[in-house]
Amino acid sequence: MKHEPPRLRVSGLLHRGDSLVLVRHEKAGRAYWLLPGGGVEAGETMEHALRRELAEECGLRGLPGGEPVALAESIAPPRDGSRRHVVHVIYAIPLPDAPLLLPSNDPAVRDVRVVHRPELAELQLHPPIGRFLERWRSGDPFVHLGALWTP
Repeated sequence: MKHEPPRLRVSGLLHRGDSLVLVRHEKAGRAYWLLPGGGVEAGETMEHALRRELAEECGLRGLPGGEPVALAESIAPPRDGSRRHVVHVIYAIPLPDAPLLLPSNDPAVRDVRVVHRPELAELQLHPPIGRFLERWRSGDPFVHLGALWTP
């Protein structure tokens, strides 16, 4: 079996009070929600990748810097003789009072929405970090969420 090298993904936990930003992706006929973000390209810092992805997926630019608050991994079961492995680094970034969410430039993104934490239970999140997002508060210590996988 071929093991693909781990892919590094950064995402923004964009928060204000009881609200945070999620994006809805559609791939292969399946829809799911996740924190905005994406893969780190060769030679790119994680912070630069996060700023690039937030601009592409949400139209957000010039946000204050964030700090890493969580780490998770998604290791897919073997498929077609290979196995996908994603390492997720989650950065907390406070949202300004009036964020301007613009249409996404990412063809996989179907919606960008500010949601309230109680709504998280109704959404299919990838990776499955709903419980973490419901409980997380600014100032919480860094947490390792472990290996998570949602088929």
